[in-house]
Amino acid sequence: MIIVGVGAGPGMLTEEAISAIRDACLIYGSERSIDLIKDHVLPGCTVLVIEDYKKLRTLPEDALVLSTGDPMLSGLGYLEGRVIPGVSSMQVACARLKISQLKVVPITVHGRKMDPEAIAFELERGKSVFLISDEKTDLEGLCRYLESRGLSRSVAAMTDLGYPQERISRGSTATPPQAPGLSCIFIGDL
Repeated sequence: MIIVGVGAGPGMLTEEAISAIRDACLIYGSERSIDLIKDHVLPGCTVLVIEDYKKLRTLPEDALVLSTGDPMLSGLGYLEGRVIPGVSSMQVACARLKISQLKVVPITVHGRKMDPEAIAFELERGKSVFLISDEKTDLEGLCRYLESRGLSRSVAAMTDLGYPQERISRGSTATPPQAPGLSCIFIGDL
């Protein structure tokens, strides 16, 4: 199996990813990831939307599995097989905000329970936090918690990174920005 990072948005496929996609006979991915690669799929290749992520380990050995962003940042890199990296949402966010990735700790709450203590710990260490969120993320509640701990910081909510409708909204833990849709959040020194 090959796990291919398709980047955070359109035009972010690497040459290695494009080559693997063109060589593939069987591709699995989310609707969003398939949309990002559709121009590179050759005739005769079967492309299927992933219906059950729990069954990915049972896919045929010749399958190519698409992972949005980079497979090793909250993606499908845990699967057995070769991994082709992609441009991650964290890379794009750091570039847009002009923040060194060396100063940032990624934490995912996408499909997971948020741990405000872990976020506070990283901020106390002087790091900024890149939060991979989902529609259930309570940014206002997190910011209230951080404020109560004396951790007043800048906050940026980045929506649809890499897409034409990309938006970056800035605020603070005292007045957090809205983070709708496909968002990621920076908390720290911006």
